[in-house]
Amino acid sequence: MGVIDSLKETSSKAIDTGETFLHKTREYYTLKAFQQLAISVSLLSKILLIGSILFLAAIFIVVAATIALGEYIDNIPMACLIIATCLIFLAGIVYYFRAKIDSGVVRKLSKEFFT
Repeated sequence: MGVIDSLKETSSKAIDTGETFLHKTREYYTLKAFQQLAISVSLLSKILLIGSILFLAAIFIVVAATIALGEYIDNIPMACLIIATCLIFLAGIVYYFRAKIDSGVVRKLSKEFFT
């Protein structure tokens, strides 16, 4: 009976060790998911905050450039058209390079997310 009792004890220890491993693994993945969520929300918050401030700055720069150009050429409507054309051209350039921008963003996020 010593061998059977020894096998029972060994299998009981193996089961306990397996349950502990599963519990710790679950805790690890829960913490890892929380870490990734926190990093993602933090990154998104920073992007939104900095992006909104830069957007406001860009609006003021465009308005100031339009006014300055309008005074320089003595024609405010023409200055508005020139600035609008420049902005449309800039949007076209960004649209043309959108794939490179996407791949850069994915590369940056993957470094943050999978480390």
